[in-house]
Amino acid sequence: MSEDERISALELSGFGALSETQADHDRRIAINDLLDSNRFAPDGLNAGPYAVRLAIEEGRLHIEVKGEDGDVLRSHIFSMGPFRGVYKDYFMICDSYNDAVRDASLAQIEAIDMGRRGIHNEGSELLRERLEGKIAVDFETARRLFTLIGSLHRRAGGA
Repeated sequence: MSEDERISALELSGFGALSETQADHDRRIAINDLLDSNRFAPDGLNAGPYAVRLAIEEGRLHIEVKGEDGDVLRSHIFSMGPFRGVYKDYFMICDSYNDAVRDASLAQIEAIDMGRRGIHNEGSELLRERLEGKIAVDFETARRLFTLIGSLHRRAGGA
């Protein structure tokens, strides 16, 4: 892996300044973790590191890849259709987890968390499959991107 095969800046379209809500806190952590360590290698490009803009527009995922100079190098558009069921399940189990943290037993919380991680892994693998041939990402990068795309999807009224 080249040192340049990475995201150095990330923009989530449709979000203003992050507040102190739990969702914003989770987004902030995912962004920081992603920028700290990631592998992001668009096929055919050697111009990294990259600035990336993620957006959900008209029900589609837009990934815009820019060079450090801000010029758009690639733009990819993906249907959210294959992700809808995974995100529906993921949001439902995340809501259950957040509810359980308040008043469930430790065993119940751990069981829900295992299910949440399983669905998250499933969605991350689906993302890697959808990016195949366009952008190579490692599993941890896919997990963080899945989280961030989910926040955009939820904000756009999906699942």
